[in-house]
Amino acid sequence: MKVTEHINKADKTLLSFEILPPLKGKSIHNIYEVLDQLIDVNPAFINVTYHRSEYIYKKRGDERFDKVFIRKRPGTVGICAAIQFKYKIDAVAHIICGGFTKEDTEDALIDLSYLNIDNVLLLRGDASKNERDFIAEPGGHKFADDLVSQVVDMNKGIYLEEDSIQGYKTDFNIGVAGYPEKHFESPNLKSDLKYLKQKVDRGADYIVTQMFYDNNKYFEFVKKCRAEGITVPIIPGIKPITGASQIQTIPRTFHVDIPEELNDMIDACSSVEEVKQAGVNWCIDQSKELVRSGVPCIHYYTMGNVGAMRKIIKEVFP
Repeated sequence: MKVTEHINKADKTLLSFEILPPLKGKSIHNIYEVLDQLIDVNPAFINVTYHRSEYIYKKRGDERFDKVFIRKRPGTVGICAAIQFKYKIDAVAHIICGGFTKEDTEDALIDLSYLNIDNVLLLRGDASKNERDFIAEPGGHKFADDLVSQVVDMNKGIYLEEDSIQGYKTDFNIGVAGYPEKHFESPNLKSDLKYLKQKVDRGADYIVTQMFYDNNKYFEFVKKCRAEGITVPIIPGIKPITGASQIQTIPRTFHVDIPEELNDMIDACSSVEEVKQAGVNWCIDQSKELVRSGVPCIHYYTMGNVGAMRKIIKEVFP
């Protein structure tokens, strides 16, 4: 079932998770160990992220350099298939621009379609850790809205090769990202909303937001989206604080603000467990307010924090 079908059929707020593929060399049982502890809370769907490979340049004896890949998270397509087969829950595959050509993207989408995985979240992706700015792969997409157009074309039976122009019509439900505090590369939120609307106008079916810790920023974001004529569902994405260091790392990594009240709560904690509980309590309060406001779904960025997630869900979705 498609994400938007889940939303349209539901008479209450749904919940979903996002998980990371294990690093290359690790088993899928790392995923199962997490999901086995969360599956009984009945998520409507589970997102599986896609990450571009990380690399370094190693100096050779002849004074030249070799590009050496040091960190990979392959397996998004396979993990989505395994989740749907093992747990009978819809999986959402992340598809990113960075590191992929248009042909790579088309091949991945064909595989997903063969496997009856019809939900995708389309993202530009981050710049490589070795690059200051995002650089598209030669022959790849530079922006997420172009990625949306490619998937929409495939849903119409239009493929990259001219002799496949009347090909099989895929049936992907398309999600895209939204940023309540704006994308860090955008000069302002108005500009960011212009490009978000462009993704929706090109065929995106729903929006999932970047994490936020102040619900008012989400509510204001939704109002501004509606004012711009964006009518698709907007799913809030949130993540509990589980360590004191995240007060610094989350704003730096994800370009979001930490409310002063939450910052003060974490600072007042005297142990690791107190920090975790404070983060859980904040996320519970956030979630309950979002449910009361009638959001279609709450999307949790779990990052493998099973214990924290179970506490939150037990309180919010009894």
